[in-house]
Amino acid sequence: MKILLIKRELLKPILSSKPLSGSFLQAGRTFTSLNLSEYEAINQGEKEVPKYFNFANDVLDKWSKIEKDGGRPFHPALWWIDGKGGEVKWNFEKLGFVSRKAANVLMGPCGLQRGDRVILILPRVPEWWMLIVACIRAGIISIPGTPQLTARDIQYRLQVSKAKGIITNDLLAPVVETISSSCPFLQTKLLISEGRREGWQNFKELFGAASSSHNCVQTQSDEPMTIFFTSGTTGSPKMVEHSQTSLALGLALSGRYWLDLKPSDVIWNMSDTGWVKASLGSVFAPWLRGTSVFIHSMPQFDPKEVLNTLSRYPVTTLCSAPTAYRMLVQQDLTSYTFKKLSHCLTGGEPLNPEVMSHWKKQTGLQIYEGYGQTEVGIITINEKGKSIKPGSMGTAAPPYDVQIIDEDGKILPCGEEGDITIRIQSKRPFSFFSRYVDQPEKTQATVRGNFYITGDRGRMDEDGYLWFIGRSDDVIISSGYRIGPFEIESALIEHPAVVESAVVSSPDTVRGEVVKAFVVLSPDFISYDPEKLTRELQDHVKKVTAPYKYPRKVEFVRELPKTISGKIRRNQLRKQEWGQV
Repeated sequence: MKILLIKRELLKPILSSKPLSGSFLQAGRTFTSLNLSEYEAINQGEKEVPKYFNFANDVLDKWSKIEKDGGRPFHPALWWIDGKGGEVKWNFEKLGFVSRKAANVLMGPCGLQRGDRVILILPRVPEWWMLIVACIRAGIISIPGTPQLTARDIQYRLQVSKAKGIITNDLLAPVVETISSSCPFLQTKLLISEGRREGWQNFKELFGAASSSHNCVQTQSDEPMTIFFTSGTTGSPKMVEHSQTSLALGLALSGRYWLDLKPSDVIWNMSDTGWVKASLGSVFAPWLRGTSVFIHSMPQFDPKEVLNTLSRYPVTTLCSAPTAYRMLVQQDLTSYTFKKLSHCLTGGEPLNPEVMSHWKKQTGLQIYEGYGQTEVGIITINEKGKSIKPGSMGTAAPPYDVQIIDEDGKILPCGEEGDITIRIQSKRPFSFFSRYVDQPEKTQATVRGNFYITGDRGRMDEDGYLWFIGRSDDVIISSGYRIGPFEIESALIEHPAVVESAVVSSPDTVRGEVVKAFVVLSPDFISYDPEKLTRELQDHVKKVTAPYKYPRKVEFVRELPKTISGKIRRNQLRKQEWGQV
């Protein structure tokens, strides 16, 4: 087993914030852009997917050439800060330089080959982006993971993926060592760390000796590029495999229509590096359009730090989870003046209309919600400049044909609840995931007739706007009524006593099942009489939404169980209610 150590101080020449050439973007200077019309034509089905494609070679290196030819003033491809004065700026030329050296390390001293799988567990540090690109150059399949993974999580991922390598930092290295003996396929450990560990090879000599010349492998378009583990809201996490084109080219239209990105923009996508949203909003979509990716290392979400950063740095586009916006609107937003912010986006879970309203009122900015999933990317969007219906997930994202269908695969009329699906037509769209690795039956189960089943339920109005109801297994059926938990949770959060809530079904002798709400209270309401507060919350929900949806049971808790991605584990609470744990 090969064990390598990367010391950050040894990478300082590589991580230098100084550009190779040119100056920072000045007012009035224009960019030369890649010709994206061909990629957009592929998305629209007007052109065939190319036989060979590699994002590093066919996109990033082309931007680098534009820089060298003087068609693009210095504008960082990656702009990283740590909030303590540390800063890194790489243009595309510098990104190419460091990623080629890293690719040579992976294929040289690390002994990894094209097609090998590598688990990458790092926080928001520049090396994550460098190594993601290095893997693409080398044809190595990257498997991102959040730093919040436990020993059991890492062991599971190593065993089921048969990964030959793992890349992490000194915080998780001891954890990896406790389980590595049970992972027979693991051959290479690569550690990014400030300090040394006994028995670990020092990366200074390896990286320093590595050539910056590297011939990018010629990958086929349908060749595997990356694997994401699902969040595991229900059951064990599945491995979602994406090809060289499904994410890299499949985002050409969402980068244009939803993110509304231009080469002169600076996007701050706050997603954890372990999730597909980081790849969507911090790698492929922005770099396809030549946009600068802004990163704050911020180990824990700090609303004041976020607002101060937006006031100090020229971030034009902000993308964050609804939870983050819920925390931000609790601050006095009128006391901050954002430097350049003009476009706000959210996704990952539905956004409460109340939060959207508060943000717009205090900042003057609208929040444009998008809906997607690990398997197929962006499904519906609220496009900038078009009407927003608060509470809706927007309309179908080009080129998808989104429909609500019943159990027999028939399209339902407007307003009726059913399964959210994407029409497949004669063949599977190239922007879809390739498969659930080693689970062909689960891959096949996502298809019903001519439709891909997302596993979510919703309804569509007469204008084509999608209204999310919940996961298929989260829907509550009480006295014949089908009740989605999100609407009740949205109603509850409007009450000042509620910080967070989770709504699930609970057994009832008369109705079969009823709505139960687990509620985390604001500190100001903890001492309130629980019975009185329960009635108050129930009455509040009856007024906000249909009376039959109110929670007949309410339990006050200190915290809610969540996945490592921060999503509420309703299934755990539901099993608890039904005595299945």
